[in-house]
Amino acid sequence: MSDSETIQTIKSQTLAVLAEITANPKPSYAIDGQQVSWNEYLRQLQATADWCDKQLATAEPVELHTSGYTP
Repeated sequence: MSDSETIQTIKSQTLAVLAEITANPKPSYAIDGQQVSWNEYLRQLQATADWCDKQLATAEPVELHTSGYTP
């Protein structure tokens, strides 16, 4: 599997989790000294998806069309 394919897989998995937790949002809470912040988790997932987009954008081949002028 290439790096681009791995990053695309990570992005797909992240988006699936994002879809799941936004469809069924939960409140943040603390129990037995453990803090669970769903808002922070959501931000981390969004940052991961953004990172994947940036990595994929730089990995894609770029084609430049230029033209020259000679007098």
